[in-house]
Amino acid sequence: ASVCAWAEQSEPALRIGLPHALVDRQYSLMVDWRQYLQNKLHRQVEFVVRRNEGDTLDQLRLERLDFAWISDYSYVRLKPQANLLAVPLYKGRPYFRSYLITGSHPNSLLQLKGAIFAYADPYSNTGYLAPRYELWKAERDPNKFFRKTFFTWSHRGVVEAVAQGLATAGAVDGFIWDSLEKTQPDLTRFTRIIAHSQEFGAPPFVANRSVSKESFSAMQRALIEMTQDSEGRMLLKRINLDGFAIGADRLYDVVTQMMQVLGAQ
Repeated sequence: ASVCAWAEQSEPALRIGLPHALVDRQYSLMVDWRQYLQNKLHRQVEFVVRRNEGDTLDQLRLERLDFAWISDYSYVRLKPQANLLAVPLYKGRPYFRSYLITGSHPNSLLQLKGAIFAYADPYSNTGYLAPRYELWKAERDPNKFFRKTFFTWSHRGVVEAVAQGLATAGAVDGFIWDSLEKTQPDLTRFTRIIAHSQEFGAPPFVANRSVSKESFSAMQRALIEMTQDSEGRMLLKRINLDGFAIGADRLYDVVTQMMQVLGAQ
């Protein structure tokens, strides 16, 4: 099907929300991935990128997005209003971790008492919930432990804040840090990882509840089959993933429990 043929169709474009961290300075990747999906789905695709996760969730709730790639924390919050479409595979498995990073001498979370700490986003598990849960487990009050905390509104922003000395330490998605280490080592070399969290279910692709079964199946198939052609494999390599797979809700049980403990629901 050609672009002209699509233009004649009455079906509106599929609107897909993507995380800001993925788009950051990778505009050509977005152009190529959008074209790839249009070719697979035989339908216009529009990528929508919001500066923070809360905006993306609002768009999903209002059904202004058909699909979105969101954090595990967001999915647990949104679950009644969204269907699990697919999960990314990183190093062959559907799991991500949180990294605790610093630019100076502290070697553990508890050595950061009274420090300035950078969080990614209040809707992020790896960049917000996970370190607060670790403090709770250590019988420390997450709201009083640090002298000052602030949100950078992106995982890359956490790395920049720590690298530039604006924060003593921060919590960042390990996948994002690993990706930045490959693409921008001049940034990550001013930070060091002092702790890894337990494994969490990888941030999923979801569909809003009104998406048709046909559109759901077509999008799911397009993501999962990216490993089956050279163009798809090349895009996955640029995203720093091994592929996508059908996920299961149990992947997010740990985050659900953490949210209940911290009263984050």
